[in-house]
Amino acid sequence: MKKKKDKFMKKIKNFKLNLKFKNKFYYDFTFLTLIIFIIEMIFKMVSNQNIFDVSSMRILMGLICINLVISYIESFLKDKYTKVINLIIIIVLTIYSLLQVGFNNFLGVYISFNVSSQAGAVASYIFEFIKSFYWYYYFLLFPLILVIVYYILRKKEIINLKFEDNLYKSKNLFTSLILILIFTFLYDVSISVEAFQNKLQTITNKELFNNPSNPSIAIKQFGTTMYMLLDIKNVILGVEPETIEVTTHYNQDPSLKIDDSKWLSLIETEENGVLNNLNDYFINNKYTGENSYTGLFEDKNLIVIMMESTNDIFINEELYPNFYKLLSTGYYFENNYSPRNSCATGNNELSGMIGLYSIYNKCTANAYKDNLYPESIFNLFNNKGYKTMSMHDYTERYYARREIHTNMGSMHYFDVDDLGLTYNTWTEEWASDEDFMKQVVKILNNYGPNDKFMTWLTTVTPHQPYGKSEFGDKYLELFDDPKYDNYNIKLKRYMSKLKIEDDGLGVLLKGLEKQGKLDDTVIVLYGDHYPYGLSNNILKEALPYVGSEKYENERVPFVIWSNDLEPRTFEQYTSYVNVVPTIANLFNLNYDSRYYTGSDLFSNDYEGLVIFADGSWKNKYAFYDASNSNITYYTYKEYTVDDLIKINKIVEDKIKYSNLAIQHDYFNYLYKALKN
Repeated sequence: MKKKKDKFMKKIKNFKLNLKFKNKFYYDFTFLTLIIFIIEMIFKMVSNQNIFDVSSMRILMGLICINLVISYIESFLKDKYTKVINLIIIIVLTIYSLLQVGFNNFLGVYISFNVSSQAGAVASYIFEFIKSFYWYYYFLLFPLILVIVYYILRKKEIINLKFEDNLYKSKNLFTSLILILIFTFLYDVSISVEAFQNKLQTITNKELFNNPSNPSIAIKQFGTTMYMLLDIKNVILGVEPETIEVTTHYNQDPSLKIDDSKWLSLIETEENGVLNNLNDYFINNKYTGENSYTGLFEDKNLIVIMMESTNDIFINEELYPNFYKLLSTGYYFENNYSPRNSCATGNNELSGMIGLYSIYNKCTANAYKDNLYPESIFNLFNNKGYKTMSMHDYTERYYARREIHTNMGSMHYFDVDDLGLTYNTWTEEWASDEDFMKQVVKILNNYGPNDKFMTWLTTVTPHQPYGKSEFGDKYLELFDDPKYDNYNIKLKRYMSKLKIEDDGLGVLLKGLEKQGKLDDTVIVLYGDHYPYGLSNNILKEALPYVGSEKYENERVPFVIWSNDLEPRTFEQYTSYVNVVPTIANLFNLNYDSRYYTGSDLFSNDYEGLVIFADGSWKNKYAFYDASNSNITYYTYKEYTVDDLIKINKIVEDKIKYSNLAIQHDYFNYLYKALKN
């Protein structure tokens, strides 16, 4: 028995595996393609994507084209250098894939190099970010580990690699070129030919390849490797704007008596194709006239409060009586969402101020901070003779609000330093929203009874992280009640921070009442995004509907309050993009509803619709998931394929023309052109 064992161990010890390849070029190509394709398929699996579809075939063909180029270059190098290059490539793609699946889980979006300016924000929560990873995400490390083990075995000569011949480099080049031409053609067919397209997809694969503006769909269709390369290409070279032949079909109802003669003349003389695309879209955008809510708040003051990381957990009379008072005695929109995108706070604030959809894969507010928005909420009130201002109880660390708000017409901007508030630079301790509101009340006290003001406030205290902190622990005793026993400690700390925000609302209400301004002031509140430092599993401890469907965690409160309102709950599906046109109608401001891709919620023909960052949408009948083109129905009503194509076209155009308008500072151009 011992002899057999010794003999077996000797065989193991002397084991050698001999591998033969035609030549180094074919070996490098096969090796890289196989390993990277395995990474791509694991990414699909951990992201709950189907691996048995056309996109997997497209991803493989894309990798073949990329690796043919790499392998040809490597054929000139010694094997030891090739191994280093291959290892670096695999390490980079492994880390990139792991980061992408982590970001999508943590922030709800895939990351782009276009938002590198926010790297500091992520670094601030790095431990929270890593802790949010599900254990199965680490399967992405398996191919890398396999490669490292393989290289170790080769170094120890347990695995020997031999090539049958040494082809001349010229022949390698010829082979590479032929194969690249073949697979590039096939790849182009896969993204161009209608048979390989999903007709319900809100943006075509060809458009996505030229500009991967929708990372959710781009990564699904092309894989992480190709998306990374396309993203880098766009950062370096930029994106050529799409130009469509303009065929203006002016379709406004003549009974509305809109004088568009100057606008139509501008279209006839404008030579810039992109600007005329925008002219054509917006002049034909839906014009909403007056309705029964027009002027309901005319000549009243306005305070808009964008509540940081505030979701429906805030709707709790026992814990948060001040917010509940506003909700229960005002207009409450129960199907309101704040869809996430890159740089959610800054972008969702921007959309709330200008009524346009921000650019999904960019920190839009920062990237276009020099834009002027004559149609912004500040300028509408400026034109009405109001005194406008905006305040936020944090610094300019993440968003250049002083420039952004000023360029939108805010007469005065106050940050945390201007307000003299205490805070921690590295975000472990934000400023107190209660102290914030005390300073707001002091500033509002400077306005007399004849001064009309419009103020935008952005809070901060409920922001992550939700570890041990002064405000996270301040009200923990409130959750000693047995009904909170199953709540995660992070959730309790988040709710403790919400209490600070609610106390701040109490300070504001009492301050306005003491100054005699409460009865003459309208307060509008909406959450900028859900608390994305908390996983769905934690959130559903307080909100059972979270996780029942994609994007249900993005449901946040939206309230319009005035002391003289009869309380109402509205079922319309809505989001922050509707804030400006709705307020403009309620205050009877001089505005053109066509300048917004959002809508007045009280218009007679408003069709409730929420559009998410990736082109998904939801209304009272259905939820359409753009990433996989699936639709889920809630009622007996079902859409035909033509109906869905029509809705998807509307969604695509709203996002597309919003983005183009921001990229080209369109409304600044339009106002100047019409004025001249």
